[in-house]
Amino acid sequence: MTDLRIGEVARTVGVPVQTVRYYERRGLCPPEGRTPSGYRRYTEATIARLNFIRHAKELGFTLREIGELLDLRLHSKDACARVEQRVEEKIGLVTRRIRDLTRLRKTLEGMAESCRNQELTGECPILEALEQHEDGTP
Repeated sequence: MTDLRIGEVARTVGVPVQTVRYYERRGLCPPEGRTPSGYRRYTEATIARLNFIRHAKELGFTLREIGELLDLRLHSKDACARVEQRVEEKIGLVTRRIRDLTRLRKTLEGMAESCRNQELTGECPILEALEQHEDGTP
């Protein structure tokens, strides 16, 4: 088991040292201990854990959710089923976001189109639309 310092760990994973310290404060990545001179001591397991955190973040998991996944990984006999449930929940969230973003894109495209068709420069349909509430009232 190789002792690594925080800078080495951060460089290996590709994150700033402050990120490692933040994850440590959040309880996601505690050091293995301290050296006699007081430096935090990390191992290859820390690198694996930080890579897990980084990949989970890329998939849209929050740090709270990542903490739950790490806890399931270490302490649960039925971890796979529970992790699958968390992933299914995330898929539902992503699907709703895609739907909302698609609706937003269509609204913005409609606003841009109405602007292209507008000839009077004093009456901008986009600005007018932004001044209106959803029900059409000012």
